Amino acid sequence: MKLTILGGGGFRVPLVYGALLGDHAEGRVTHVVLHDVDAARLTAVARVLAEQAAGDPDAPEVSCTTDLDDALRGADFIFSAIRVGGLEGRAADERVALAEGVLGQETVGAGGIAYGLRTVPVAVDIARRVARLAPDAWVINFTNPAGLVTEAMSRHLGDRVIGICDSPVGLGRRIATVLGANPREAWIDYVGLNHLGWVRGLRVAGRDELPRLLADPELLGSFEEGKLFGVDWLQSLGAIPNEYLHYYYFNRETVRAYQQAEKTRGAFLHDQQDRFYEEMKHPQAAALTAWDRTRAEREATYMAENRDAAGAGERDADDLSGGYEKVALALMRAIARDERTTLILNVRNRGTLSVLDADAVIEVPCLVDANGAHPVAVAPLPGHATGLVCSVKAVEREVLSAAESGARTTAVKAFALHPLVDSVNVARRLVEGYTSVHPGLAYLK
Repeated sequence: MKLTILGGGGFRVPLVYGALLGDHAEGRVTHVVLHDVDAARLTAVARVLAEQAAGDPDAPEVSCTTDLDDALRGADFIFSAIRVGGLEGRAADERVALAEGVLGQETVGAGGIAYGLRTVPVAVDIARRVARLAPDAWVINFTNPAGLVTEAMSRHLGDRVIGICDSPVGLGRRIATVLGANPREAWIDYVGLNHLGWVRGLRVAGRDELPRLLADPELLGSFEEGKLFGVDWLQSLGAIPNEYLHYYYFNRETVRAYQQAEKTRGAFLHDQQDRFYEEMKHPQAAALTAWDRTRAEREATYMAENRDAAGAGERDADDLSGGYEKVALALMRAIARDERTTLILNVRNRGTLSVLDADAVIEVPCLVDANGAHPVAVAPLPGHATGLVCSVKAVEREVLSAAESGARTTAVKAFALHPLVDSVNVARRLVEGYTSVHPGLAYLK
């Protein structure tokens, strides 16, 4: 089976390849094709993968190419993890937004809109090529903003594109663990959009254990989300929000923390990864060791500003190991081998949430089999969550419309309607700022 990884020179690719190692079952991935526009980065990542595979005679073969069409032909699965504009673009997104006093995070608020406007046209082009060159392939999308990009691609690929994210998985694992349950045996009632969802229940042997957690302040304050949001707020909500909702619930504090930080997250990652790729120019450098050291630093500093603003302290060791690669592997196995499983995924709504139309991509538990991912029916969201989901989905639709039409006024509308952008004039200045620093937004007229 052939797996093509778009963004194959990206820093997190070894996580995906590492998850494939040791799989010797029939129907396993035997060939991995790395595609990227940066040949030097492809070479660096290929070195890491070669060291990972050392001593494993059944390790998937790895090849590299900068030709997108060649990478897509014959693929059974396509893992999309591209970053349009690179980390320089992410850092610019942050700077422009923070200069206006609004959030520049890559998937939330102004930064997420800017990233979406750059990424959607590229993702749509990829989807069209997949439909033409690999119509039977399944696309697993990790490209951010994941829900928005998955919806853009689904207009050309239907249900054969599925978005993944590690945030709901990590959240469910933490809740189950603190309750003394096995995460693999727990049913997580999670619903929302990507980076905008809530755990409303966690069932073990048919019993909802979440009320027990919410009623115990000591237990509730003992894990990441309890520290981040605070016990009182979680009890008020009656649910456990995805960590990215901290940007909404504590927006002023978060913006202030990002403005006061020595570097934005994008600038930090840009400098950090530049050091890694520079090190990889030396033939004798230990690629896997350098990559693992850099990855550990990356994970330890994840959402550091939010934790500082909340006084949440450092991340727990169990949260430093990633997780999206495990979701991707479980998804591929379920489809390729009909190994039925349940995963929280980004898929088309199809009536699951009655307040959204059938084609809106949402993030919910899905039953996965050889025919793809099937969203599980969920109870309606409470009013406050419904309002936020509908508001952000409306913004996503304006982003898609702007990317399709090239209308600058529609881009302004997308920014202005976002709940974390507080002024139409700010929205206009954001569009001016972003089009001045991003050549990829020249299509907005």
